[in-house]
Amino acid sequence: MTGTIPVTPWDLAVAAGLVLGLAALSWRLHLGTSAAMLVAALRTTVQLFLVGWVLRAVFAQANPLWVGGIACIMLAVAGREVVARQKHRFRGLWGYGLGTGAMFTSSFSVTALALVALLEPRPWYDPRYAIPLLGMILGNTMNGVSLALDRLTSEARQRAGQIEAQLLLGRTARQAIAEIRVLSMRTGLMPMINAMAAAGVVSLPGMMTGQILAGNPPMEAVKYQILIMFLITGGTGLGALVAVWWGGRRLFDQRERLRLDRLK
Repeated sequence: MTGTIPVTPWDLAVAAGLVLGLAALSWRLHLGTSAAMLVAALRTTVQLFLVGWVLRAVFAQANPLWVGGIACIMLAVAGREVVARQKHRFRGLWGYGLGTGAMFTSSFSVTALALVALLEPRPWYDPRYAIPLLGMILGNTMNGVSLALDRLTSEARQRAGQIEAQLLLGRTARQAIAEIRVLSMRTGLMPMINAMAAAGVVSLPGMMTGQILAGNPPMEAVKYQILIMFLITGGTGLGALVAVWWGGRRLFDQRERLRLDRLK
C-alpha cells in the first residue's frame, strides 16, 4: 500500500476526546491543569491550521522572500519562548537577544549547511525542505538554549558567594564560573543525547514515522531520520555553547565583578 491515509474530521474528534477526557479528570482531581490543557489544545488546533494555510501558499510560490519571512517569524517566536522559560532571565534586550542570537547562529547555519551541501534541493531554498528542516532544528535548539541559560543563571544566583570568593582569591571571571558553564552545557545537551540513545529502541522519531506512514521505504526513512537527528544535535550543541558563552560574559562587567543585578 502506498500513499497517505487521509485523516477525517471524525478521526480528529476522537483524538480530541482523549484531551477532553484528560482535562475532565484533571478537574475532578483538582490538579489545576484543566484550563491550561484546553487552551493549549485550542491553540494547537488554530495555530497548525493557520500554518497549514500559509505553507500551502508558500509552497505554491517558492519565493525566497516568503521563506525568509517565515524563518524570521519562527526565530522571533522561538526567542520569546526561550525568555519565557527562564526563571532568572537577563534584564532588557539582553534577555531576548541572548537566546535569539544563539539560535540564529546555530540553527540557521546548520540548516544552510544541510540545504546547500547535503540535501541540495533545487532551488536550495525550496520551502518544502527549508521550512520543515529549520523548524525541527530550531525547535530542539530552542529547548537546549532555554535549559542551558536557565541553569546558568540559576546556578550563578545560588553560588554567588562561592563565585565572589573565587574572584577575591584572584581567579578570573571565566575561571570562577567554569564549572557552572560545564553544567549548563550538559543540561542543554542532555535531551538530545537521550533522544539519540532511545531512537529506534524506545521510540520511533517523528520524521521517520511520518515518512513510513507516507509510504516511503523504511531504510530511506531511517537515513533521513539519522541525518536530521545529527543536524539537530549539532545545532542544539552549538546554540547552547553560544548562549552559555555570551550569558557567562554578561554576568560580569569589564572589571570582572559579578553582576546579578542584570538578572530579573
